[in-house]
Amino acid sequence: MTNPNILPSDRARLMGVIDPDAYGTGTETTAWIAAEDFNNFLAVISAGTLGTSATLDAKIEEAEDGSGTNPQDLGKSIAQLTQAGTDQSDKQALINFRADELSDGYTHVRVSMTVGTATSDAAAYLFGFDARYEPATDATSVDEIVS
Repeated sequence: MTNPNILPSDRARLMGVIDPDAYGTGTETTAWIAAEDFNNFLAVISAGTLGTSATLDAKIEEAEDGSGTNPQDLGKSIAQLTQAGTDQSDKQALINFRADELSDGYTHVRVSMTVGTATSDAAAYLFGFDARYEPATDATSVDEIVS
């Protein structure tokens, strides 16, 4: 049984955000997050209304430091969401990964989200779970935690 005094917001911290918005074609990313601060991560990708024939891709990238030195793909990405054919608007995709999955010498992670073909509503959130050091802090965009 888990400790009933531990709040979900104590275990999970919102670390990076791509704010919900209508994005033109191109790539948006969260800030680089120090992977050493958490054991586990969850990226939530949210597709709102996708434009005509639009695509939405998202992946996890890793870097050697907080300024993004030598970025590369971690090898975790979603299957492309598309507006064409079967409408995949108003869907979410989740990417789980662990800090120990990073390549040797790589210490930071971020979410990279790419909109293709047409302007589309989308967002992404990167949560860190089970902080190695307490208290963990949330992204600066977190305005309030109610308990």
